[in-house]
Amino acid sequence: MEQYIIKGGSPLVGEVEIGGAKNAALGILAASVMTTEPVIIENLPDVRDTAVLIQAMESIGTVVERLDRHTVRVNAANISDFTIDDGYIKKIRASYYMLGSLLGRFKTAEVALPGGCNIGSRPIDQHLKGFRALGAKVEVSRGMISAKSENLSGSHIYMDVVTVGATINIMLAATLATGKTIIENAAKEPHVVDVANFLNSMGASIKGAGTDVIRIKGVERLHGTTYSIIPDQIEAGTFMFAAAITKGDVMIKNVIPKHLESISAKLIEIGCEIEEFDDCLRVAAPRRLSNTHVKTLPYPGFPTDMQPQIATTLALSEGTSIVTESIFENRFKYVGELQRMGANIKVEGNTAIIEGVDSFTGASISAPDLRAGAALVLAALVADGISVIDDIKYIERGYEDFPEKLTALGAFIEKVETERDIQKFKLKVG
Repeated sequence: MEQYIIKGGSPLVGEVEIGGAKNAALGILAASVMTTEPVIIENLPDVRDTAVLIQAMESIGTVVERLDRHTVRVNAANISDFTIDDGYIKKIRASYYMLGSLLGRFKTAEVALPGGCNIGSRPIDQHLKGFRALGAKVEVSRGMISAKSENLSGSHIYMDVVTVGATINIMLAATLATGKTIIENAAKEPHVVDVANFLNSMGASIKGAGTDVIRIKGVERLHGTTYSIIPDQIEAGTFMFAAAITKGDVMIKNVIPKHLESISAKLIEIGCEIEEFDDCLRVAAPRRLSNTHVKTLPYPGFPTDMQPQIATTLALSEGTSIVTESIFENRFKYVGELQRMGANIKVEGNTAIIEGVDSFTGASISAPDLRAGAALVLAALVADGISVIDDIKYIERGYEDFPEKLTALGAFIEKVETERDIQKFKLKVG
């Protein structure tokens, strides 16, 4: 079983390069099957989620050729099947984007009900509502969602809740529908904008992405393109908090600072120094950080995907902090693991009350999901002694070369598989 072993206590110092945005990559990969012409996708993160989605695409006849580690050429001219089975869906939720892309191009699709991280209820009712509004007949039976239509027609769709997945999925289907579609109360996240920009580069007509009203004028066909994915906002934010929690000084390169404003604002509020440049920013934490209150919100609010990282940092900050989770109801599963390391956190419903402590101690802990797993790595980086983290498969769903990037900044972290590997690490770090 693969694990991370970490010796804490070293401030992170240096430079780190951020990869392409996982959440944008998944929508863009799905969208790439909507044309018969070749599509080249650059800055694709090499993580488990993108690998699984590529396998799902290949299973229905798409040819995906790796030009290098972060570039693929997609040729979907000969898709012969419109069913994505549950083997792929159970691994990653975002396989459901294939519903929108296949329905848009072929007017038929069948995809298993989604899985992914267990961070709470994430219903897909808004996806199905959108497909039905476009004229598709949608049925859910035996764990599969099927959507079919003789002809998709533009519609005025009001989202009952702000949802990134449904916004992207409806946008995919509407791109090749007849007439105009308006999506109101749309999600505004950077990866929604990136998927829209990708589709526009293929000949779509989408306006308003990044606002709460997206207008789509259906086109007859899409063509090939070459497109580079935006930097990953959440990977960048994770390294920002890694610098903060270890009292380090890190230059984070290949970012869009505008996407990180809510994260930067909180870090400045608790005592970090931040310098912004065109495509990078520097985070330094010269002293012990202070407390704050934070509530997760849809973009441009503080991201739910950064909630475990800020809570972990606040657990070592001075005073009492309150973290309120307004997006997912099951996102505090990591708290028990932090308590094993000495954190003083009390969870009441969707709120965590955090009393800052002076230090953590190393422990054997398990990653309950992707972002919580990354936060536990941050805790281990600053803990006294050695920590071993299990279930790192969750972390590797969304972070490319995480231990290698941390090691380059001065961390003592390795991926190990056996007890012998653990003993060798302990001997090496003393």
